Amino acid sequence: MTHDAVIAALIDTLAADPGNHPVRLHLAQLLLDAGRAGDALSHATTVLAGEPDNTTALRTAAAAAKAAGDEARATSYTRLANALRSGEPAAPVAPGTAAAAIPDTADELLGRWSDSEPVAEPEIGTLGTAGVTLADVGGLDDVKKRLHLSFLSPLHNPELRLRFGKSLRGGLLLWGPPGCGKTLIARALAGELGARFYEIGLSDVLDMWIGSSERNLRSIFDTARRNRPCLLFFDEMDALGQKRSHLRGGGSAMRGVVNQMLAELDGAATDNEGVFVLAASNHPWDIDSALLRPGRFDRTVLVPPPDRAAREAILRFHLRGKPAENLNLARVAKATNGLSGADLALICEQGTESAMDESMISGRLQPITQRHLEDATRTVRPSIDDWLETARNYALYGNESGKYDELAGYLRKRRR
Repeated sequence: MTHDAVIAALIDTLAADPGNHPVRLHLAQLLLDAGRAGDALSHATTVLAGEPDNTTALRTAAAAAKAAGDEARATSYTRLANALRSGEPAAPVAPGTAAAAIPDTADELLGRWSDSEPVAEPEIGTLGTAGVTLADVGGLDDVKKRLHLSFLSPLHNPELRLRFGKSLRGGLLLWGPPGCGKTLIARALAGELGARFYEIGLSDVLDMWIGSSERNLRSIFDTARRNRPCLLFFDEMDALGQKRSHLRGGGSAMRGVVNQMLAELDGAATDNEGVFVLAASNHPWDIDSALLRPGRFDRTVLVPPPDRAAREAILRFHLRGKPAENLNLARVAKATNGLSGADLALICEQGTESAMDESMISGRLQPITQRHLEDATRTVRPSIDDWLETARNYALYGNESGKYDELAGYLRKRRR
């Protein structure tokens, strides 16, 4: 096999098994040898997100960072790898300092703890490693290109970014119909950045007591800052950041939530260096316009229903590890245009149930076949039709500023 063919084969392997760190490290080394330092660094940091003490990943990341021109980052990775190999601390502590001294009493120990940083574990939301990168997301090439142009390329090329004066301030809003992979893409971005993934849902923020929702939001941002680099992801942003002009009477509490969000994003007292803020929304037209101004969620990316390549990848993912034979997933993908990722998962689930039912009746294992999937395809109806009707109205009648041009382009392509 050629060098490129091996790389392609390893990428396919990771699409089916994103947690296979030895394969990912082998891929990173091949990418580095092929002169693709940025991609190699991305895969190496994905491994480090799950295994921070993996010295092979640290060495690979150091080499990739050096090849990419990031000497400071390369030095940091090398120093940590050397420390792990020797068993010594990465940064020796000077004798006689408070950190080196052993506390004599319980009061002294408690006093030292009170001066230390709070624990990293969050009280709100879910904090963990990404485990995937954009290479693990099937299809959606236009979405990936937008993400690289507006977010990843400036981040991975600091010298070029400074020359062009490209700012990294602000967040990113992923929007589109439900069930089409916005959360997966956010998680993959965290993997590309080598950052922790901190996922926040609506119920994590909102509280029935006055002022508690604002305190929850402040605590969430504080936790993200303590865990840098961190990708902070808010789901259902249209509910969390509703237009304040629509909040009357009983909605006054939500106005406080929106104001607190604005303060955390760009307030003078906050430091969000190393915190990447992403949000997802099914209805971006309901989000307060102040949240979409420069320096806040000023980058927006439409995540449409999966294209044919993405549909085939989604089907393959949901069928992996299950008994199957003679499957033509490309044919199923062609027949499921307009279905969301959640709809495709339902097709796989129904096909699996049919095969299990036949196995129980016959008394022997009946694998999932093309017939099972095609029968399921005929029964599953698109779940995004209502969303498309609403979105079409905004694309036609509410697009004076051009903010729904991506949507209008998708709808035109869909009609062909």
